[in-house]
Amino acid sequence: MRIGRPGFSERLKQRALGLTAAALVLPMAAGIAGTAVAGAAPVAHRAPAGGFEEVFVPSAMGPIKVQIQWAARGGNAALYLLDGLRARNDRNAWTFETNALDQFRNDNVTLVMPVGGESSFYTDWMSPSNFNGQKGTYKWETFLTQELPAYLETRGVSRSNNGVLGLSMGGSAALTLAAHHRDQFKFAGSLSGYLNISAPGMREAIRVAMLDAGRYNVDAMWGPPWNKQWLRNDPFVFAPQLKGLSMYVSAASGLPGAHDNPRAPIDYFNTANGMALEALSLANTRAFQVRLGTLGIPATYSFPARGTHAWKYWESELWNARPQILSALNA
Repeated sequence: MRIGRPGFSERLKQRALGLTAAALVLPMAAGIAGTAVAGAAPVAHRAPAGGFEEVFVPSAMGPIKVQIQWAARGGNAALYLLDGLRARNDRNAWTFETNALDQFRNDNVTLVMPVGGESSFYTDWMSPSNFNGQKGTYKWETFLTQELPAYLETRGVSRSNNGVLGLSMGGSAALTLAAHHRDQFKFAGSLSGYLNISAPGMREAIRVAMLDAGRYNVDAMWGPPWNKQWLRNDPFVFAPQLKGLSMYVSAASGLPGAHDNPRAPIDYFNTANGMALEALSLANTRAFQVRLGTLGIPATYSFPARGTHAWKYWESELWNARPQILSALNA
């Protein structure tokens, strides 16, 4: 039996139904686009096509500022960019210390850059830090894997097509988040991260670093050194959980390079500090590489001959990782 085109009256009926549906959906989409309510019900629509936006997303820690560069063509993929130990409360340093926004401006992936989290390791803490009078308890893992994805879903971003990349503290955290939330992340990148936290002296080094960066008490984060939370957050320990994950792992030699040009005494101090931090990261990252190798787990590695613990080197590594990120997220 041949089915012909619908008659005029039938086409009018279909058009009326279409207009009615549009009248219901468009205000709903417009309302969602103008708010930052994580609890809103997900709506099936595309993310905004391009542009930069700052939103405040509700969380157990209170409203968290998130800087977002939307996918160029409204795609549903997202890359979370995590900050370092001295994360600021006004801006995510990826937005002003690097050209990350320009690198991905024409790509079909949304950059998600949470603001804040100094010395947090982007993890759920056990209690507030009692050394600096912290009023609330950090719950960053909950935010990044539950509250923020719920909000982004209302804006057209997938819960399951994401990557996460960070530097230093954020590099360690990126692998931790991806390992424990494989349903959310398809890619993880660590740039100068600390990936062997159980190595001799590392727990003491983290304790000292967190005291220096905001007077945070590490015992409030993962408890005393024998607490099992230290193992849960150690990439060297949970490495088997990374099997099948697309990974980019980098650390430089610690030797000054093209972006190190000290002039004033403070510059020489910062360069020396950056050299020591990068050398420690390199030792951690090499140990992690061996660990993955013994498990037969592949990853992309980058070990530049020169480079310190500094933003311009991480900017270059982000660019090197970009093709792999886009491929993993089909973006």
